[in-house]
Amino acid sequence: MTAPSMPDAAPASDLRSTLALCSTGIVLAVAAAYSHGLGGAFLFDDLDSIVGNPTIRHLGGALFPPGGATVSGRPLLNLSFALNYAVSGTAPWSYHALNLAIHAAAALVLFGIVRRTLEFPAAGSRPPMEGVAVAFAVSLLWALHPLQTESVAYVVQRAESLMGLLYLLTLYAFIRFAQGGTTAWAYASFASCLLGVATKEVMATAPLVVFLYDRCFAAGSFREAWARRGALHLSLAACWVPLAVLVAHTQGRAGTAGFASGVPWWTYLLAQMQAIPHYLRLAAWPSPLVGDYGRTLAGSPLAVAAGACLVAALAAGTWLLLVRRPALGFLGAWLLVVLAPSSSFVPVATEIVAEHRMYLPLAALAALAALGLQAWLGATRLFLACVFLVAALLGALTAARVRVYAGPVAFWSDVASKVPGNAGAWNNLGVILAARGEHQAATAYFRRALERAPAYATAHFNLGKSLSATGHAADAAVEFREALRALPGDPSVHRGLGNALALQGRAAAAAAEYREAIRLDPGRADAWFDLGEAMVDLGDLPRASEAYASAVRLSPGYAEARVSLANVLVQLGRGDDAVEAYRAALRLEPGAADVHNNLGSLYAGMGRFTEARAEFEKALQLRPDYADARDNLARLGALEAGRGRP
Repeated sequence: MTAPSMPDAAPASDLRSTLALCSTGIVLAVAAAYSHGLGGAFLFDDLDSIVGNPTIRHLGGALFPPGGATVSGRPLLNLSFALNYAVSGTAPWSYHALNLAIHAAAALVLFGIVRRTLEFPAAGSRPPMEGVAVAFAVSLLWALHPLQTESVAYVVQRAESLMGLLYLLTLYAFIRFAQGGTTAWAYASFASCLLGVATKEVMATAPLVVFLYDRCFAAGSFREAWARRGALHLSLAACWVPLAVLVAHTQGRAGTAGFASGVPWWTYLLAQMQAIPHYLRLAAWPSPLVGDYGRTLAGSPLAVAAGACLVAALAAGTWLLLVRRPALGFLGAWLLVVLAPSSSFVPVATEIVAEHRMYLPLAALAALAALGLQAWLGATRLFLACVFLVAALLGALTAARVRVYAGPVAFWSDVASKVPGNAGAWNNLGVILAARGEHQAATAYFRRALERAPAYATAHFNLGKSLSATGHAADAAVEFREALRALPGDPSVHRGLGNALALQGRAAAAAAEYREAIRLDPGRADAWFDLGEAMVDLGDLPRASEAYASAVRLSPGYAEARVSLANVLVQLGRGDDAVEAYRAALRLEPGAADVHNNLGSLYAGMGRFTEARAEFEKALQLRPDYADARDNLARLGALEAGRGRP
């Protein structure tokens, strides 16, 4: 016995109640799938765009994001991070909460778009309650699909979800205007599009998609669409002007995107012939999901050819459907057009494949799935029961996937296990361990990265640092020299090589590397400090004092440099200057017992016994077991009694 069909019409109050119930259900479902990810840590590009981004510290500067980061050329995205910073600083919870809210809002707007689209004759003029059921299914399946986790759980990919929300708002406001709404809806559509181009470059396709939507559902032809709503379409197209300015300002996203990125356009295009079928497979079977696919996509010529045939067939089928069945053709066009900016022939060197690119295109596939299921089962309770079952499964998979974004170790371990050839994943795991001081374990990960990418300069550099930290100076020098083959102008690598040489006792060679690092970047206080250390080893105290002084000038808070400067000044007989240097160091680190002890020794040598005693006693107060300070205090007592010298 089949369940009764939904009625063809319903009172307005029933419709409003149903809409409110569906909207509440969508929001609660999204919250259930993602809420336990609110405590997730910052990852990967989050560090440059949020933690290390000074422009979000004040709302006034947020509209001028820094270059070379995900926020570059995306002022609205940067402003959203500034709002989060005003709430929670660099605590991640508010950033995750806003990401979740943006995704839930996007799902609600998609619900509205599908419901109103199904009212058009070109879409079948479905009864209101039937349209609500299909729209609810589309929105729920789209919102809970685990392919969306990267755009929601990975904070910096708010670029995708926020742009997606504004993209959907642009279309929704257009639909309301096309269905007889006031001109306020036209202004809302334009405003959403303008804000979208300030969020992410994919928004460039919105004017085209809206124009195509008008032709497929509202006007019936491009000529009629232009005749009825040409002013709105022209205003949406005008948003390309500020977008072009923002793109030009970023200079191809600091050389990582566009034809100057170093990736040949034809190589990137061939890679996308594998990427697009991969996205389609993940939409149907979301496993395995990968947070970072690396910088290359390996594949046989046969795989590339098969993927190209599939994409060509999809494009041809879309064209044919646009002519014969425009409503279905629009779904294919939505998929291909929205993917085009990042998955065609314009290279994006940092991401050959990225799951977040399917954030908006997945809506077309969700709509196709819901429409197919509804056509098979009918607009009945059975249809909704199947939707709830699939949605529950997708939500559970999403909740499990969100756990991968809990922290960097979980994230990169997941990537390394699923894409073992991704050298960057192994390198990043090594960096995490090195930051914890686990250099021995870190070297194993860096070596794994180099096994997969022998010319990986960053991994050579990181391996060199860990080898230096574990006392393998000669091996470290080899790694730094390998890194210099690809990064000859990198001051950090020259400094690292200098440190390895210094550990071998080769002070002159180390000094040469430090000088090269300083030549490349005169503002490197750490390189000036290291040069001072090398000069001390070489016995050149005047130049050592000059190097330490430069480090202090460049970094006034560099307490260690002030202490080393003071030590050298003592040896140069410049006692008064040394006293000031020690005092300045203690103002920065008043708990440094060894500095109090050094200053006490200097005072004693200058005959300032009272001050010397105070410093020795302070050192012992900080470190009661400090034998050197205790001995100095005893010698000071003997000296004061006329029985010895300190």
